[in-house]
This record gives sequence, C-alpha cells and structure tokens, in this order.
Amino acid sequence: MTFDFDTPIDRRGTDSAKWQYYGDDVLPLWVADMDFRSPQPVIDALVERARHGIFGYGMPPESLYQTLLERLATRHHWNVSKDALVFLPGLVTGLNVVARAIGEPGDGVVMTTPIYPPFFSAVQNAGRTLDAARLREVREGRLVRYELDFDALEAAVTPKTRLFLLCNPHNPTGHVYTRAELEQIATFCERHDLIICSDEIHCDLLLGDAPHISIATLGPEVARRCVTLLAPSKTFNVPGLGFSFAVVENEDLRSKLQKAADGIVPHPNLLGYAAAEAAYRDGGPWLEALTHYLRDNRDLLVEFVREHMPDVATTIPEGTYLAWLDFRDVPLPEGVDPFRFCLEHAKVALNDGAIFGAGGEGFTRLNFGCPRSTLLLALEEIAQALETYCV
Repeated sequence: MTFDFDTPIDRRGTDSAKWQYYGDDVLPLWVADMDFRSPQPVIDALVERARHGIFGYGMPPESLYQTLLERLATRHHWNVSKDALVFLPGLVTGLNVVARAIGEPGDGVVMTTPIYPPFFSAVQNAGRTLDAARLREVREGRLVRYELDFDALEAAVTPKTRLFLLCNPHNPTGHVYTRAELEQIATFCERHDLIICSDEIHCDLLLGDAPHISIATLGPEVARRCVTLLAPSKTFNVPGLGFSFAVVENEDLRSKLQKAADGIVPHPNLLGYAAAEAAYRDGGPWLEALTHYLRDNRDLLVEFVREHMPDVATTIPEGTYLAWLDFRDVPLPEGVDPFRFCLEHAKVALNDGAIFGAGGEGFTRLNFGCPRSTLLLALEEIAQALETYCV
C-alpha cells in the first residue's frame, strides 16, 4: 500500500491556524500540525458519522474502549482496565486538569526546561508554583542533545512540590527517554512523593531504534502515581477534532482528576470519538509509511543544516516531527532574535525558542511534518537569508 506525502495540499482559505496566522507570503513550519491528509479510514469514519445528521451529546462507544485497550496492550505492553481510561477534549486540557487536581494553590510543580509552552500555563492557571530545572545540553560539533540533570532537579524540588510534569517523547528536543532514564525519574518522584503526569502525545512518532516506554509500565508502584496523557491528534494529524485520553490506574487519583474537571471540562465531541477509533483501529499502514517519510525528512534537514548553515546547530530527533535549531553562534543583526530573523528575512515562520523556557533562548523549533519540497524550500530560504544578512 502506498501513500502520497509528497504532493502539497493548499491549506490557505481553510481556516487553518497554521497557514493563516501569518501572511500569505510566509511559509509556516511552526505549530505542531502536519500538512498531510489524515488516513483514509479516518476520513471515511467522519463522513459516515456526518451522514447520520444529528450531533447531540455523545458517549464514548464501547468499541472505542476496546480499541484503546487493545492498542495499549499490543503497542505499549500495557494491560489496564476500562475504568483506567478518562476521556478529555484535548491534551492541553489534561495538563490543566492534572495541575488543578494535584496539591493546593501555592504548591510546586517540577519540570525540565526547555519544554512545551502549555506546561507553564497549566501551572500558572492552577495557581501553582513553577519548580524548573534545566536539561543538561551536550554539544558534539554542530549537533545538540540533552540529558536529565538530577542535581538541578534536586535543587528545584521543595517540600511543597507535589507534581512532576514529564514530556516523552520530548517536545521540543525530540528525545525519547530510555528505560534507565525513566527509572531514575520514577525513583526521584518516589523519594519526593510526587505524582507524575506524562505527556506522551508523540509516542507513536518514533524515528529511530529507540522504543517508546510509558513510565507507568515500569511497575505497579510507579503506575499508582502516574497520569499518562495520550491522543491520536499528532500521530494521525487530527488535532482540530478535540479528542484525547488519560490512563490513570489509581482510583483515588482518577477521582481527583474527575473532580477537578467537573463543571469546566466538556466531553470530547462525537466526531472526535469516531476519528480516534478509526485511526487507532485502521491507521497502522498509514502510520508506518508516515514514520519512514518523517525519518527521511529529518535526515534531509540535519544534512542540509550541516552543509548550508555552518553556524547553526541542531538536534537529531528520535521522535516527533520537530527539530530544535540553535542559532546562538550566528551573527544575527543586532537586536534580532532567530525567530524574528527567519520570519522577516526568510519569510519562514518557526516557533520562538524563548517560549519553551530557560535554555530556549537563541533557538527555534521547526516542524518538518510537511511535503519534502516544502521543507527544502523553507531550508533554502533560511540559508539564503543567513548568507545575505549574517556576515
């Protein structure tokens, strides 16, 4: 079975935030939204559901529960009960619900930076205190990778810290945490009696040999302190349909989440249920082809940066479709950050690294979930701007 990821699809005029936030002359490689059609089984399921013509309040179908439980068992070697599943209208909603459910106003939430920006807003929205620790940056020539810094984590945690927010695979660095790293995190959280909220939304987008391991699968004692957030939105490119779910095996912890969500968090919509079930049940061949395509895009990007952007460093993402570019050695025009430089001089919209917290200044995040011709054009425009304006 073959899939076409090469043909660009015109998304302008389709109410796309990615393509309409900036002007028509800007090439957008910023927000984590791929430029590929979703799998045909997802489209078919949505059309079939729409034919019914009534869109009232819905309930998750029993078949969706079974599809999710089977997927957790087969792909993640994780056997849980139906009761462990909590449905949410989005993963960011899940972050906010967890931050609100754990501890009291003024209590601490520890996380590593740089990290996905909604982690910060979830802490702020819940009236919690940010206990941040920077990841350790390791440079190998023009390549960047990151390691956990447990000395920094120990320094960040306080007697009032109640929650650890984890992102695996990591956004924005693309790192897939190893079993040894996850065991260290679990030991740290057990020692400080912290609940773990693990954002694993990119767990199916693996670009190398590193397997994804859900931290909750390390053992029953670890699982008891875990909330794992998952969604089909990044994997199958359906973020606009508003569906995600949490896996919470601890009944008391699950009750806290449900109480925190009561009255403020709506249920997923009917189309979200339909898309999720179709994607997880029938989207496997499409996903396999996608990951191969993304791996080739990543390799093209890393090689292009090495050959044509001599002052720029980059990660080699092990997961996600996000590259993390280091412009700190580039002689940019005075007073211009790399995000603004790429937007104004290359007409390419990336994400500003500064919004990812400490350690993100001087970086940009680039979304390579797009046709290869689009990626190559964006890279060429950035390289040309660097050559023209950075001397």
